[in-house]
Amino acid sequence: MKDAEDPSGTAAPAAAQAAARVLRILTFVRPEELTKALLLTLNSFLIIFGYYQIKAVREGLLLAAHSASVKSYLAIPQAVLLVFVIWGFAKLASKVPRHLLITWVTLFCISNLLIFDLLNLAGVSVSILGIAFFIWIGMYNQMIPAQFWGFANDIYDEEQGKRIFPLIALGASLGGVSGPLVARKLIPVFGSYGMILTTAGILGFTILLSWAIHRLDLREDREGTGRPAESKASPLLPSGGFRLIFKSRYLLYIALMIGLYNFINALGEFMFSDLQQKMALRELGTAATGSVALQNAIGTAFAGYQSLGNTIGLGIQLVLVSRIFRWVGVAGALLFLPVIALGGYGYAAFGASLVLLKWIKAVENGTDYSLMKTTRSALFLVTRREEKYKAQAAIETFFVRAGDALCAGVVWAGTAALSFSMEGFAAVNAAGVGLWIFLCVLIAREHRRKKAAARE
Repeated sequence: MKDAEDPSGTAAPAAAQAAARVLRILTFVRPEELTKALLLTLNSFLIIFGYYQIKAVREGLLLAAHSASVKSYLAIPQAVLLVFVIWGFAKLASKVPRHLLITWVTLFCISNLLIFDLLNLAGVSVSILGIAFFIWIGMYNQMIPAQFWGFANDIYDEEQGKRIFPLIALGASLGGVSGPLVARKLIPVFGSYGMILTTAGILGFTILLSWAIHRLDLREDREGTGRPAESKASPLLPSGGFRLIFKSRYLLYIALMIGLYNFINALGEFMFSDLQQKMALRELGTAATGSVALQNAIGTAFAGYQSLGNTIGLGIQLVLVSRIFRWVGVAGALLFLPVIALGGYGYAAFGASLVLLKWIKAVENGTDYSLMKTTRSALFLVTRREEKYKAQAAIETFFVRAGDALCAGVVWAGTAALSFSMEGFAAVNAAGVGLWIFLCVLIAREHRRKKAAARE
């Protein structure tokens, strides 16, 4: 039976066959594909789980000493920083093979986390560290996942990716659900900087997993899949991520779509953060500004909110993602999140409250972390190898932060000049979703063209 064979033609172990049958509840994975797919799933789980140990910390450090609008303004230095990060990533990717690329980028992030911990021990104020950490994590939380998904795209072709990506993304969804739950319990015990050290340790383990996956992939290629293993062990061709994007309409549309969506997401996040901060100050009193009590209160509240969104995302990942891919394809799956966002922000434009925004953002983020993230990653299955790493990294970092920077401008105009209410900001988001849907249609058209060209 074909599904029960490994790449060398021998029967797959009975345990692998049984596991593959169980996973058909989620998606179809052949027994011979199982080991590598599960290692990638574990890797994606640890990346997102580790990130959520410090995501709530980020909110506590910043909002304990600064207003919620500062979050939006900090997108501007984040975007500037990412120009240099993307340039350095592209240079490194052209010099070292993929497993060393992942190693050096991850070690760089680990060293940065240790530096933040040392700065705290040296007595640097939370006002300064909160801003610095927020800017830094804006690079980290986009670069590490983008690097991982470039790696996954390099391993699978489109047929395999459409089947296996829902499983790999399930790992990220599980990390997103368990991460905030653990963080909510540990932040009051270990404090913000103890959580930073926890994430550093988790990242170290992901390096070992990446090496194991890389070697397994090359070994499978050598054992008869017919794919050129040597190219995967070689550095990428020299080319910048931005140059690749502006040479391709398909990549440019993806970049613009992701930038616009992140603007909408960030504006919604500002609305929720502003109301959450005001609620915490009402409960603790304005004298608590900058205090550890306020840091922990906000961090704990955000961990609960993030847990709700990630639980919704896990349900979508388990039940819907692979089925949506089968029903409407990768390109069609792009339209689900903007339709949800249009309904949520359209409703909030007529009356916004903390509870309403919490649920709007939780549903939006849950769909983003599951269906949208899997779909965004799968869009690169039809691209060239350099585009999978360099262009995807540029899109998932700079263009994401460019959307944040645009949000910063709207927040400044809405708060300082136009005196927008929360309903006014929600109306801006509802209008932006219309353009988002239009870009999704353009991407779907280009995706069909690329698939047709590949078949020819």
